[in-house]
Amino acid sequence: MLKDRADLVQMRIACKEALELEKIKILVCSGTGCIASGSLEIYEEMLRLMKEEGLNCSVNLEEEPHDSSIGMKKSGCHGFCEMGPLLRIEPWGYLYIKVKVEDCKEIIEETIKKGQCIERLIYKKDGKGYKTQAEIPFYKKQTRLVLEHCGHIDATSIKEYLAVGGYEALEKALFDRDDEGIIHEITESNLRGRGGGGFPAGRKWTQVRRQVEPTKYVVCNGDEGDPGAFMDRSIMEGDPHRMLEGMMIAAKACKAREGYIYVRAEYPLAISRLRKAIDEAREYGLLGEHILGTDFSFDIKINRGAGAFVCGEGSALTASIEGKRGMPRVKPPRTVEQGLFEKPTVLNNVETFANVPLIILNGADWYKGIGPEKSPGTKAFALTGNIENTGLIEVPMGTTLREVIFDIGGGMRDGANFKAVQIGGPSGGCLTSDDLDLPLDFDSLKKAGAMIGSGGLVVMDENTCMVEVARFFMNFTQNESCGKCVPCREGTKRMLEILERIVVGGGEENDLDQLLELADTISSTALCGLGKTAAFPVVSTIKKFKGEYLAHIVDKKCPSKTCQKLRQIYIDEVLCKGCSKCARSCPVGAISGQIKEPFKIDEKKCIKCGACIGACAFKAVKED
Repeated sequence: MLKDRADLVQMRIACKEALELEKIKILVCSGTGCIASGSLEIYEEMLRLMKEEGLNCSVNLEEEPHDSSIGMKKSGCHGFCEMGPLLRIEPWGYLYIKVKVEDCKEIIEETIKKGQCIERLIYKKDGKGYKTQAEIPFYKKQTRLVLEHCGHIDATSIKEYLAVGGYEALEKALFDRDDEGIIHEITESNLRGRGGGGFPAGRKWTQVRRQVEPTKYVVCNGDEGDPGAFMDRSIMEGDPHRMLEGMMIAAKACKAREGYIYVRAEYPLAISRLRKAIDEAREYGLLGEHILGTDFSFDIKINRGAGAFVCGEGSALTASIEGKRGMPRVKPPRTVEQGLFEKPTVLNNVETFANVPLIILNGADWYKGIGPEKSPGTKAFALTGNIENTGLIEVPMGTTLREVIFDIGGGMRDGANFKAVQIGGPSGGCLTSDDLDLPLDFDSLKKAGAMIGSGGLVVMDENTCMVEVARFFMNFTQNESCGKCVPCREGTKRMLEILERIVVGGGEENDLDQLLELADTISSTALCGLGKTAAFPVVSTIKKFKGEYLAHIVDKKCPSKTCQKLRQIYIDEVLCKGCSKCARSCPVGAISGQIKEPFKIDEKKCIKCGACIGACAFKAVKED
């Protein structure tokens, strides 16, 4: 138990010294992605082999350190998810990719014992090998501030967090700043909410602090329901104490005594590591009554969400914590006035809170020096889709889409051409090659008809059907509508029905006008922000890919040949040898003919499955 500031300083020094005594550090990526690829088996095998070899190895700083000790650590997400499982070895900085259990013995023999790099396990691009993480282009153009500890420390240890300066910002907030000074620093930094809305965090904190109601709450939104988004999850898994520290500072500034973290139940690893971090913080006296001997008391609870997308909206989220059905309410009053249990509430997302300690430690001017003036700082993005390097990245606000996709992401997969990127999830918009030099910040994207959202980036190539993309996101939004307001409940259903007709060849000439009219009505009248942005993917794809919609509606063709019902399959009579393989492969008997004579496809029976295309050895079955 840390009783005062001096205890915290001494503990931080002791942890740092213990960490420095580990001459070799083996960081096995233990984020969800790498765990799914077998990283925990690699971790256990490394431990087993080192014990077998008689190598002195510790698995946490709680153990007695030795001058020659080796530290085995379960780190958070390294970010380079496409190349997992990942294993980083210090002090050399080697980053091994796609590691397998059978590689462990060689790693111990060559790297741990001799310090030699294993060339076959490093990242290679265009014939060049990159031994260290810092050299790899994927990392080189990033600025990892919020994610700086992810992949570099044991994600399950408060001592490792203390060793790298953890809770120094809380210490500063408790002993060197008054409450107004903390809020002034956050306000001056112009930190804007990373959950999607981009609302200034300092203004929100100020509004909560000004409320005369003595009971106030701090709530962290870790719901993250956008398809393809995993930024908040990676922070909660890889550096949970950083987020907790941000919440504590907000509580101190706004005079809150209780905090809640709302995490979707589909994030079991994040929940497990948050629980451990909270327990450790309580054990060390950093949560609870009279923290570090001051009059500041604060504790945190975790609430698991059931996976409803609408619970990412503030009022629906607080309703869910209260045990009610997660549905948004009419505003005002807003959350800062009547939030959780109808009390003033600071509600920010994971990444926003994780920025707070950095600002308190380094100052507002430092923070404003990163990125554009009106959207300073960095932003974490989940880079997914038809791109070479998928994963978790962090770049300064204002970085262009071109830099993200081609410099960091490595360009399109299999040499395909870039077509579009869906940014901001189901509530976001579609950007094309005309937008590649657009700065990624709140204001620039808003002008382009898109939004950052929580930070999902789904990259699409020339083989993607944009009508199907719009249908996919509308299907998601419609399924996730809470049903409270008619515009969202019924409007999205009508839009989905039209899109479903279009992709199967039943589109009509007035469909686009109807879609745009419905979109305008929903955006203007829906109850919450999720409903108001539900039609964004449809509107942006109609605006930028109207020709594809017309091809589906007028020509009854899908230009990318994605929509199965619109496939035009025929047999070239010149190339057909009459072998009957196509007929034998057809599951519905739509192909007939005589042996050694050209076969034919009955269009009425054909289900456009394409089995006949793969079966034909003479490439006589073609698709138009």
